[in-house]
Amino acid sequence: MLTKIYARNPSERELDRVAALLEAGEVIIYPTDSVYAFGCSVHAPRAIERMRRIKGKGETTFSVVFADLSQIAAYCRVDNAQFGLLRRYLPGPFTFLLAASSRMPDRALAKRRTIGVRIPDNAVARAIVERLGAPMLTTSVRYDVTAEYTTDPELIEERYGREVALVVDGGAGDDVPTTVVDLTGDAPEVLREGRGVWND
Repeated sequence: MLTKIYARNPSERELDRVAALLEAGEVIIYPTDSVYAFGCSVHAPRAIERMRRIKGKGETTFSVVFADLSQIAAYCRVDNAQFGLLRRYLPGPFTFLLAASSRMPDRALAKRRTIGVRIPDNAVARAIVERLGAPMLTTSVRYDVTAEYTTDPELIEERYGREVALVVDGGAGDDVPTTVVDLTGDAPEVLREGRGVWND
């Protein structure tokens, strides 16, 4: 199933529909400021396991999409220096590794104590998380197919429509992933160069 949500004036009805599916423990595909991604509520254990099955047995690490910085602070341990970097680069095409707090569900962590955090520079993605009222566990659409099947929402729906409850069409996606920065050490460390430009 495919539904169109516009970034400039997102439909309240469609946002309610997406949030209801996530609250019911479903998996969706939605647009970000980098690639299209799978998403489910961090509080939906069965959806988390379903997302792992979709991605494959080797996929155990997911990131979490937040609505804003205060939500990140509620689920992760963030010191002043880390908060300053998050404020500088987010929203944006970055994934930052932080230490998770006890509020982050264990199933979302998969026996780790760190988690990748995101606030995409994409109004549709942020509106979905805001409407859900909870963070969304996320992982990018796979790259084992041609680029069009990771950037064109209609082709993404053709490929994954039977495995997810809904594909949110937010327009053409990108095929460049986020820049990943580890903030858990003594100094920030870029683990993957991606769409985000790191200047620190």
